[in-house]
Amino acid sequence: MTQPLRLGIAGLGTVGVGVVRIVRKQAALLEARTGRPLTISAVSARTKGQDRGISLSGYDWEDDAVALARRDDVDLFVELIGGEAGVAKEACEAALKAGKDVVTANKAMLAIHGQELAELAEAEGRVIRYEAAVAGGIPVIKTLMEGLAGNEITRVMGVMNGSCNYILTRMESSGKTYQEIFAEADGLGFLEADPQLDVGGIDAAHKLAILSSIAFGSRVDFDGIQLEGIERVSIEDIRAAADMGYKIKLLGVTQKTGRGLEQRMQPCLVPETSPLGQLEGGTNMVVIEGDAVGQIVLRGAGAGEGPTASAVMADVCDIAKGVRGPVFGQAAASLQASTAAQSQTPAPYYLRMALVDKPGALAKIATVLGEAGVSIYRMRQYEHESADAPVLIVTHKTTPAAMREALGKMDATGVLAGAPVALRIEEV
Repeated sequence: MTQPLRLGIAGLGTVGVGVVRIVRKQAALLEARTGRPLTISAVSARTKGQDRGISLSGYDWEDDAVALARRDDVDLFVELIGGEAGVAKEACEAALKAGKDVVTANKAMLAIHGQELAELAEAEGRVIRYEAAVAGGIPVIKTLMEGLAGNEITRVMGVMNGSCNYILTRMESSGKTYQEIFAEADGLGFLEADPQLDVGGIDAAHKLAILSSIAFGSRVDFDGIQLEGIERVSIEDIRAAADMGYKIKLLGVTQKTGRGLEQRMQPCLVPETSPLGQLEGGTNMVVIEGDAVGQIVLRGAGAGEGPTASAVMADVCDIAKGVRGPVFGQAAASLQASTAAQSQTPAPYYLRMALVDKPGALAKIATVLGEAGVSIYRMRQYEHESADAPVLIVTHKTTPAAMREALGKMDATGVLAGAPVALRIEEV
């Protein structure tokens, strides 16, 4: 009989329990697909007696995840604790040094310590798999590493945080403010214990850093990401963007340019008719562009027990079948230290502003834009009852530097009734 693959699972939250359920429910299917039984030897979590809705009595219990990682009856260590360092990282390192492979859903750990862990894994002849770390149930890691291995990747972009997409789409459908929908999402349990990880774009940026490394053969560089969350997106911007044919998304984009590696996570406008523009609720979407394949779109659940546990099990099954490979798609020593692009690729911009309602106000704004080299593509003024005149402008492609110059000079015109809002429009 083929020897079973014995799992040690550290972390019994939503995803960990989901993995246990799949191993039990699909035992025969998993064995048929991998050619060997998959069993759980032991588990570990912060609290032993907690009711998790599933019996764990058939498994040994370890209070210490590091001890679990070193057990002789564990072949594969499954890390579902979370956190960029601390016990999660220590346990993964212990597992690798003890000759065990690792499956993890820990995006923060990989985004910050990925190079170090990849070098350790490869030195020990082990593998780290992490499909569940990016976009939940969407097989984007496997797609990049395997399905598109014959492509030079030109751009990867996507909506990678379902909580932010929920907030932005709910603002549009309900007409409520950011603060109101934030409170709603928090009450529904959609946000992390530290909501800034979600709305500040940090969670999504961790995922982008991982995808960027795989796509471009570079060392993971979370610090090189230009990062901005959705806190300043107002209901006025949601409505105005829709009126101009756009939707606002927290969009991650990475691409290699002549100026270096461009990585950004920021609110952007996308055409409402594009796949990203039509993405609703808590769903994730990743768009990958390659020189041979063109553009492909991956869409699915980005979080939750079932989708994320499904991704974990995909990695477990690969290891059970003997699938090996470098952590980021090529040998860790061959990954290049990236040079962050000093300027972004030119793009159109959306501008929303309120002007003092007096003759020549708009002409002054147009002059400032022109002097900065920013050309107006289209413009819209709205009827108003207040003393301030709302104006929307969409520019032709321009550089971020030119846009910053124009915004910096607008205040001196004396015609602004408040700070203008500028958002990049991403071509999809």
